[in-house]
Parts: sequence; C-alpha cells; structure tokens
Amino acid sequence: MTAVACNNLEFGRTRFDFSACGCSSNASFDRFSVRNYAKGTVGNVNRSHKARKLFCFRPEIGPPRMFSTKTPEALLPGVTDTPPVLDLKKESRSPASLTNLFEGVAEDLLTLNKNLQSIVGAENPVLMSAAEQIFGAGGKRMRPALVFLVSRATKEIVGLKELTKEHRRLAEIIEMIHTASLIHDDVLDESDMRRGKETVHQLYGTRVAVLAGDFMFAQSSWYLANLENLEVIKLISQVIKDFASGEIKQASSLFDCDLQLEEYLIKCYYKTASLIAASTKGAAIFSRVDSYVSEQMYQYGKNFGLSFQVIDDILDFTQSAEQLGKPAGSDLAKGNLTAPVIFALEKEARLRDIIESEFCDTGSLDVAVGIVKSCGGIQRAQELAREKANLAVQNLQCLPPSSFRFALEELVKYNLERIK
Repeated sequence: MTAVACNNLEFGRTRFDFSACGCSSNASFDRFSVRNYAKGTVGNVNRSHKARKLFCFRPEIGPPRMFSTKTPEALLPGVTDTPPVLDLKKESRSPASLTNLFEGVAEDLLTLNKNLQSIVGAENPVLMSAAEQIFGAGGKRMRPALVFLVSRATKEIVGLKELTKEHRRLAEIIEMIHTASLIHDDVLDESDMRRGKETVHQLYGTRVAVLAGDFMFAQSSWYLANLENLEVIKLISQVIKDFASGEIKQASSLFDCDLQLEEYLIKCYYKTASLIAASTKGAAIFSRVDSYVSEQMYQYGKNFGLSFQVIDDILDFTQSAEQLGKPAGSDLAKGNLTAPVIFALEKEARLRDIIESEFCDTGSLDVAVGIVKSCGGIQRAQELAREKANLAVQNLQCLPPSSFRFALEELVKYNLERIK
C-alpha cells in the first residue's frame, strides 16, 4: 500500500466525516495549525507544512505524480516538497481582474449564462421570475468558472480534445445550487439588496423566496441525478447538506465569545469551501483523471474556499458601507464572530464584555470594530488566509503547465489582493 498525503480538513476530522474528499481514514487530526493560530505563533508555512500532513492508506492509488507537457512522469521544474509561499508584498504585480483571469473560459461562461434561466424551467411563472431576478443580477460566476478552468486544465492530462457535456452541465448545476443558497441566505439575513438589486424575498415575499430556493435545489438535484455518476452525485449532495449544517452552526454560536478557530473554520467549510471543493473535484472526475489528481483538485477547492471566506470576513471590517453594500461590521452586529474577532478576543478582554452585551449601548458596535482593527485581529486573519492560499497553490502542482493552471494560481493571488 502506498501512503498518500491527504490534507483533509485539519480541524475536525474525528468529529465530522468529510467523505467528499474520498479518504476513508479515520485518523486523528492534527491540531498543529489551530494551536499555533490560537497562540499567535504562526510560523513560516514552509516550516510547518510537513508537521501538519495527515496520511491515509489508499491501495488503489499509485504514487503521486507531477506532470509536464512533455514527460508525464517527470517533476515540474523547480517543484520542491514545500509549498510555494505567496508573498504579495515582494511581488511587483499589476492589478488583476476576474475578466482577465476568466478570459480562457469566457466562451464557456457565455454559454452558461444563456442556459441558466432556461435550465430552471418554466412550470411556475412566479418561481421562474424569482430565478430570473437573481440570475439577471449578474455576479462573478466564480464557481462555474472554476469548473471550466479545472476541466480544461485536467483534460490535457488524459488527452481530451474538448470539454464533455458533463463538464458543462456540472457548471450549470453548481451555479444553480449557489444561487439557491443566496436566496435562502438573504431570507435568513433579512437582506434587502443583492448585487445592487432588490432581493427575491423583498420583491415577492419570504414564502416565495423560500420556495424559489427549494425549487432550484430540487431542480439542480434532478439534473445532477441525470449525470449518472454516483461519485459526483454523492459529492454534490453532501454540499447541500453542508449548507444547512453551516447555517445551524452559525445560528447556534451567535455572540459566543468562546467560539474556537477550529469551529469557525468548519463553519467556513460548510458555508463556502464545500461547494468550491465539490466544483473543482467534480470537474476533474469528468475529465477522467486518476484519483490522486481529482483529490488534489478537491484540496485546491477546499483551501481556496477557506481563504476566500476568511478574506470576505476581513472585508466586513475594512471596506466602507458603500463598497460592502451593507454597514461595516454587520456580521459582528448580528453576533456572527469571524476570524478577526476570534483573534482580537485573545488580546482584548473588554471586547468580550461588549459582544456579550449584544451591543446594547449606543456606539458600542463602533468601539468593538475599532478594537478588532487596533489589536491585530485583521493582520492575523490575513496570515490565516495566506496559509490556506499557499496550500491551494501547492495542490495545483499535479497539473501540467498551461494557461488554465496559471489562471487557477492567479485566482488565489487575486483573492488575497482584495484586502490590499
């Protein structure tokens, strides 16, 4: 049997069965990363990486391979055993844009946009109108773009000339699931605006919004079943379960100043990283690459998704109300404690009293936001996002060099640059 590095969720393997990663191991998880962050002693990623690996035995998987375009068995030039470090401060970079990063799959995204509204179906005019409202609001289409980028990056390994219909259907299903989750999120958060437009529940009422989200989940599940790939069906079905689990965990921990970083990261996985990881692994599965590569694509999506959510949580403190489309610190105001707050609570005891009072005093929210900014919570959250980003880039080293792999790497860096 071959020991294969399996960087599963390092923060809850014994309590949660993340079967989507394909690892049957029930090994104890390593709290190295969480302990270091809790103590504020995050070391260099290169030094800590080896100590943090989990290993599982997978007899059906051969030795990990690195690919080049000429010699599949050869290691890529310059690849080492340690993850590449993203030090954006030392790089002279022109500002990236999603339009540029997604240029290689622009035609794929145009086709997807044309299909999204029709794929929902027209059985119920009210539900169709609700779907058109949120699809018409645009959005970055990041998740289907990831499906297309990974699909095109991995198809080169097995010599596929073009994307399959399964690749394209997967991208549509992923965006439908994401959209359904947004409709429900807006109901739970009582949000009035989404991407500059009124939300579905604001226009049609809560009842229709909930039904519209349910309908889209059901419709996406039907299309998923018709893909007739049991591995992908299990993978995506788990995501829908994770959404609910994430909302329940968040609702049960509001204003809880004893929330641990480990629990926060599990919640981030459920709410954000699970869908992204399923998107990238599902794309690799439909390219019919070996299980090692598809697992690395899962890990890429997971690590990128965690980094993305941490950056989103930082922006809640650093961007203006105009940029956010909601008041700064709105997550904190609702009692949702994120990475910057968790780190700040370790340094400033007064912050606990303010949060546990649920901001009953006038101006107390502004005071709390100021404490988070002044005592290093933002900086330590940035370190956390950067570590996950480093791991995501490392996961891409199994792919042959191509413009699509480059775009996947640059997307990780683009995410970190959102906090510059």
